[in-house]
Formats: sequence, C-alpha cells, structure tokens
Amino acid sequence: MPVPQEILTAHSPDSDDAFMFYGLATKKVRSYKISLTHILDDIESLNRKAIEGLYHLTAISYHAYPHVAEKYVLMASGSSVGDGYGPTLVAARPMEPEDIRGKRIGVPGKMTTGYLALKLFQPDYEAVVIPFDKILSAVSERSVELGLIIHEGQLTYGRAGLHRVLDLGRWWKTEFDLPLPLGANALLRSLSRDVQSECCRVMRESIQYALDHREEALTYALQFARDMDARLADKFVGMYVNHYTVDCGDLVPKAAQMLLDLGHDAGLISKRTTLEFVR
Repeated sequence: MPVPQEILTAHSPDSDDAFMFYGLATKKVRSYKISLTHILDDIESLNRKAIEGLYHLTAISYHAYPHVAEKYVLMASGSSVGDGYGPTLVAARPMEPEDIRGKRIGVPGKMTTGYLALKLFQPDYEAVVIPFDKILSAVSERSVELGLIIHEGQLTYGRAGLHRVLDLGRWWKTEFDLPLPLGANALLRSLSRDVQSECCRVMRESIQYALDHREEALTYALQFARDMDARLADKFVGMYVNHYTVDCGDLVPKAAQMLLDLGHDAGLISKRTTLEFVR
C-alpha cells in the first residue's frame, strides 16, 4: 500500500476550527491517500504565511485571497460565514457608528476580512494592529478608542464592561441582503487534483461528523474556547460551523466576490480577483 502524502494543515486555535477538524484530529474520518499534520496559528499569521505558500492546506481570510490566489485555490468546505452577525466593533463607552470616523481602532490584522469590512463601512480611521486576543484589554485600558473583535470575543466583550458600537455582519446583511464570508480553507494549486479532491472529501466529512456528533465534538472543542463555558462555546460554534461550512454553495461565493470587488473599487485591494473553488 502506498504511503499517504503528508498534508501540512494550518488553522486557528479556536473552538469553531477545533469543532470542524474534530473528525480528522481524532481519526473518526480517515484517508489512505493523505495524512494531515495540524499546525495552529492566528489567522493573520496564516494569511501572511499563505503568501509564501508555506502549508498545503490552510485557513485564510477571504480578504487575503487576492494576495495568495496564484498559489492557492479555495475549498468549498470549511468557510466561516456570518449570516446577520460578524466581527464586532466595541468601545469602553457608548458610541454611535457614525462617531468612529478618525478614531484609533485596534484591529486583528490588515488582511482580515473584518478589517476590510470596516474599511468599506468607514474608510477614515487609524488602524492599530493588535493580536486578536489582546484587543479587548487594549480597549479596556484605553490604549485604543475602539476594538474590532473576531472569534469568541464577539460573545464575551460584555464581561469587560465594553459596549457594542457596530456589528459588521449585521450591517452587511442590511446593506446587501447577503451573509458575510469571513474565512475559508485553501489548498495549494501545486497539489495533484486527486489529492485536492481527497482533502475536500475528508474536510467535508469531518465537518459533517462534528455536526452529527455535536456533544462529543463540543467537548473536544471546549479545550480551545478562551474564557467560554459550554453554553457560550455551543452558541459560538453554532454561529460559524453550519450548512455554509459543509459546502459554501452558490451564495457564499457570490457574497465573497462582491466583498472583494467592493474592496477593489474602493482602492483597498490592488488586484481584481475572481474566486476559484474546488470540491
């Protein structure tokens, strides 16, 4: 029997990613063709490393795709999509969305989709790049006036006494009647089509396995849930691992293409890029 091809697989150390990779990480979903080696890193670091083509399979922000499209193709499975909710802007005091103009805002990286969406909403602000898990503290300590929160912080900012100013997923839904595609999985174009198809198969089956065995997958994912109890982790996972994650269908690519086209039209993305997916 041939030796399985090792696939370096990079994703964020978050409860939703842990949930979707549960079937693979625990060998509930197997392959004789490929063997996945998991690497955990924050999403902005993964975006940067994807420019170098460092990993065979990697999570990236949709905003990052134009920068890596020559090396990577997107997978139909594994998207994180906010349908009426998404990255959230918070402040230490009550504030209206129109008040953010010119403000100093902590952001989790300039290649994140949250950063792009906020720039589309309000291009005039001073972005201060801060690790995503330090942004709530930065806002509380007033080192920035507002913070753009991704991952679990979307559900826990209230514990720090912070106030929601703007939910970008809600704004996007109201503005365009579309979900907001945030993150995706990408595969190296240099992989054979056979290996790409096998990666897509095991990814899709891993996500479906977690959804079908929710309690055990959540128990596993809880070890990656920062400052969250089981109830909140369940809510967060439910927000970002759903039918769009199993397969992006037609709606998510349509929304993501609009997002990138708007970014290009606004001068935020230098190259107009057409999204390309494999299944």
